[in-house]
Amino acid sequence: MGKENRHSLIPLHHKVERVKQIAYPRRERRLGQQRDKRENTMKKALIASTALVLTAGIAAADVTISGYGRTGILYQEDGVRGDDTNDAIIQSRLRMNIDATTSTDQGVDFGGRIRLQWDQGDDETTIAPGYLYVTASGLTVEIGNSNTAYDSSNLMYSSEIGIYSRSFGNSRGDFFAYNTDGYPTFTNIVDGAIDRRSDYMGVLVSYTVDDLTVRASQVDPDQVSSVDGTEKEYGLSIDYVYNDTITLSAAALKDGAGIDGNDQYFVGAEYAFNEKTDIGLLYFDNGDLDDGVDLGNTVTLYGSYLVAPLTTINGYVANNDGDDNETDNAYGIGGEYDLGGAKLAGSVQRGYDENITADMGVRFDF
Repeated sequence: MGKENRHSLIPLHHKVERVKQIAYPRRERRLGQQRDKRENTMKKALIASTALVLTAGIAAADVTISGYGRTGILYQEDGVRGDDTNDAIIQSRLRMNIDATTSTDQGVDFGGRIRLQWDQGDDETTIAPGYLYVTASGLTVEIGNSNTAYDSSNLMYSSEIGIYSRSFGNSRGDFFAYNTDGYPTFTNIVDGAIDRRSDYMGVLVSYTVDDLTVRASQVDPDQVSSVDGTEKEYGLSIDYVYNDTITLSAAALKDGAGIDGNDQYFVGAEYAFNEKTDIGLLYFDNGDLDDGVDLGNTVTLYGSYLVAPLTTINGYVANNDGDDNETDNAYGIGGEYDLGGAKLAGSVQRGYDENITADMGVRFDF
């Protein structure tokens, strides 16, 4: 029970001064008794109706917890955190999304989400900043620590493989997204401290009709004050699915991560033979880093194949012409085994630094 509520509680017994009882004529006493009965009846009716309203409110509200847990072995050539660190470690994560929703009589849904997450190596469990949303007739608006249009593009992460869902064929660009580990940081020009952007504000608007989804978003890194060199990020994405077989996806970004001129775009297409077998092609213009380094363009060919009822192999080949590459080619191959409610997965990948990384482990979703 919170401290702020403790003083509002009413004790069961009151220490009140007893007053002298006044004798009324018999007729008046009966009237008083009848009046008391009517008042008691009214009080009971009021309490019953209030309880009914509160119960209805509880029944209408819906609070759900979803997420996943995973654990496995991660290998990284030349150290998981660079030189003088181990090449292999056990890496785990537990994620819990808490969603609270309610619906109006007009069919409008209101809700909010917060996320709890722990990763191996964290000092404590992270509570992500929340966001609120409203949705009706296919239109959804998120406000706060919202998702963004660019990051929500349907095919953007489709080449990921392994137990940790990684791929060198992903976008290499810097852009805003849902903040699991708290709002982004910045260097305070007054004292040089690393501070959180607590006045960060994201807005996402999405509309879905049949197989078409359109999204637009804006992120203001600081809606209270202007920060020199930091711009608002604007994003747009469109997804279309035809006959549950062909998926087309496109997205564009202006001033990604608040960096002036860090514009990016993405297009992708996928053909699905069935739920577990598909092939796709992705193209990214990755924009520039804050220091002007060109991250180049990335082309990724990926696919998956169901080799047995419970076993899938997947992989990708990617090419990137960024300034800081040791090689322009990266690739990976992985596999999954369905346990029914959980899965075993693993992968081996080589990055643009020509180093090998591998993983193997188990994941369950709830």
